[in-house]
Amino acid sequence: MVQKPVIASEVLDLTSCEREPIHIPGLIQPHGCLLVLKEPDLTLIQVSENTAAHLGKSPEQLLNTALTDLLGAKQTVAIEQCLTENFETVNPLKITIERSEGAAIFDGVIHRADELLLLELEPSQTEASANSLQLYPWVKGTINKLQSATTLQEMCNFAVAEIRRLTGFDRVMVYQFTKTGAGKVIAEAKRDDATPYLGLHYPSTDIPQQAKQLYILNGLRLIPDVAYQPAALVPTLNPVTNRPTDLSLVGLRSVSPVHLEYLHSMGVSASMSVSLLNHKLNQKTLWGLIACHHHTPKFLSYEVRTICELLGQVVSWELGVKEENEDLEYKVKLRSTLARFVGQISQHSEWVSGLNYASADLLDLAGAQGAAILWDDRWMQIGQTPDIADLSALVKWLETQVEDNLFYTDALAQVYADAARYQQMASGLIGLAISKTNRNYILWFRPEVVQTVNWGGDPNKPVQVEQDGSVRLSPRRSFALWQETVRGKSLPWKPCEVEAVMELRSAIVGIVLRRVDELARINLELQRSNHELDAFAYIASHDLKEPLRGIHNYSNFLLEDYAKVLDEEGVAKLKTLVRLTQRMEDLIDTLLHFSRLGRVELELQKIDLNELVKAVIEVLRLSRSNVRIQIPKPLPTIECDPVQVSEVFSNLISNAIKYNDTLDKLVEIGWTDEITSSCPAMQSSSPFGGIGQGRSEKLSKLVFYVRDNGIGIPDHHRENIFRIFKRLHSPKKYGGGTGAGLTIARKIVERHGGQIWVESEVGKGSTFFFTLPT
Repeated sequence: MVQKPVIASEVLDLTSCEREPIHIPGLIQPHGCLLVLKEPDLTLIQVSENTAAHLGKSPEQLLNTALTDLLGAKQTVAIEQCLTENFETVNPLKITIERSEGAAIFDGVIHRADELLLLELEPSQTEASANSLQLYPWVKGTINKLQSATTLQEMCNFAVAEIRRLTGFDRVMVYQFTKTGAGKVIAEAKRDDATPYLGLHYPSTDIPQQAKQLYILNGLRLIPDVAYQPAALVPTLNPVTNRPTDLSLVGLRSVSPVHLEYLHSMGVSASMSVSLLNHKLNQKTLWGLIACHHHTPKFLSYEVRTICELLGQVVSWELGVKEENEDLEYKVKLRSTLARFVGQISQHSEWVSGLNYASADLLDLAGAQGAAILWDDRWMQIGQTPDIADLSALVKWLETQVEDNLFYTDALAQVYADAARYQQMASGLIGLAISKTNRNYILWFRPEVVQTVNWGGDPNKPVQVEQDGSVRLSPRRSFALWQETVRGKSLPWKPCEVEAVMELRSAIVGIVLRRVDELARINLELQRSNHELDAFAYIASHDLKEPLRGIHNYSNFLLEDYAKVLDEEGVAKLKTLVRLTQRMEDLIDTLLHFSRLGRVELELQKIDLNELVKAVIEVLRLSRSNVRIQIPKPLPTIECDPVQVSEVFSNLISNAIKYNDTLDKLVEIGWTDEITSSCPAMQSSSPFGGIGQGRSEKLSKLVFYVRDNGIGIPDHHRENIFRIFKRLHSPKKYGGGTGAGLTIARKIVERHGGQIWVESEVGKGSTFFFTLPT
């Protein structure tokens, strides 16, 4: 049994093809020759070793001579005049060179690299099919048909058919690159007996990145004979730069040995590729290739190659238009959905609440089966989504991935391993950040779609072990159908869906900003109205006190002076009048005090609340001896208005004592700097047990509470108790009162920038919470 050698990963570099210096091979294909010239005297400083076969002069005869010695003065002057122009407009140059066996005509193509001139010379071979008079109507008609094609697929099908008809290649394909760099054959014209490649995928390693960059620089690349013997440059290093000459722009540049082996494995003896470029935002990116294969060596004249390159440029410019027209009906539907969705949510005071009425449109907007909205730390789920815990973890990861407020993938588990648990419902994700600062996100999900991908051979790049035990990467040797089942992927997101999502963000931001402007205007109006109401209440209550005091006094005078004259009913009515005027005066005093709170500036001081509450308790205990008051831990020192905060504690403690009909009245006063995530309540060790459940979080404000074991408050009265003069009981029950104490307490707390709320259970007691700054 022969044991296969073990290949250590540290020995074999799987990225070696990516670093192959294919732009400086120091070699060219032998069907032409290359001259490297130094300006300004156009001296030949480097030439290909095959010049004798083409030009009749060896490298030794040419090096360090002037170009005029080879071409003559007239042709040299013509080349010098071209140096100030765009080379694309002058190439090719028809150049005649005298040889011993007679004159030879070449197609000359000139480039500039490394501050040197590179002149390619190919023997001119004008074919009958290349006659300009014959080709012009064909080219014109072909371009018109390419432009008039209604879909991208139709254009590509026509392009491969026409280029095959023009060139005679056995197979012509359109090869489109995916976002991952892999390729797929989307159109094909071939010999009837050739194996079809249409629909096959090819891994990104088949065409490494540096090769794709050269395809952008060179619109066309011809390999007439895969079995060629390359011609080296003489000398090997450029004498001016002392490094290999950059041949990126040279059409004759020799091909990577790996690529030649790749073509040989496919049974290809000649090939040509035409670059298809995307022109977006003034940048060129490689969209794909028109790839041509032939089973025997095949040379094309420069004229035919130029026509093929022209057709490639036409297809390139049409790509954007054709892709824009793809799924046109679907794009119109998305636009309509977006307009309807934005219109629906903008009609609600809070756009998030509008989602309840437009949830179906939110899903249709991205063609998703589930969506989740994170707003103000609350989740809203629509359709099929992961659970809340998984969503929260996903957003935490997403915050590190979002660029330009957007992240999307059709294989979430490949980039976020935790998503493998729920890939059946969420293999595809679009994450849209409405506000990164406030952690407001919308997520769309697509379920897993198990796919079968047809590859042209095993996409895993094989390792070849040589006889000496060394290893090297080699191209795939088989291109037969190789199927792969792909899991963990959804249907890909279409560009129009991604665009619709981004437009939604702009619309939501516009709605939110409009709401902010409206709220600012309303707040300004409310501030003005509140100020005017405070002023009116102050003036009205102040001015009412004098006549009311007169009525009260005169009623007492009548009782004193005429009580003996009046009967019992008259006396009772006067006493009722005195009692009512007294109550009205109490109400006016309360209103005056309430309005004054909004007009008097806070006098903030550092106050020890232990001393402040102690003073309040001493006053309240003068008339109440059957009350136990507990403070579980010392109260903090805060910055506040001591008079007003004292009134808050006085009102809350007084109510805790007053609304309590138990024999053992208990009041607890405490504070915390933590609050649960589920409700405004605290954990504490007290006779009442812990209040609130869930995880605690640190606050920027302190939470104070006053708790009792009294009568409690029914749920439907929770908000009413804070309304001025709103009483839940008759004036005579529980010691009476004006019903303004809690209203005053709320106003004081809010003026300090805090909030006040209550938790209560009927028959068991109430807890009033309020926040004050630290």
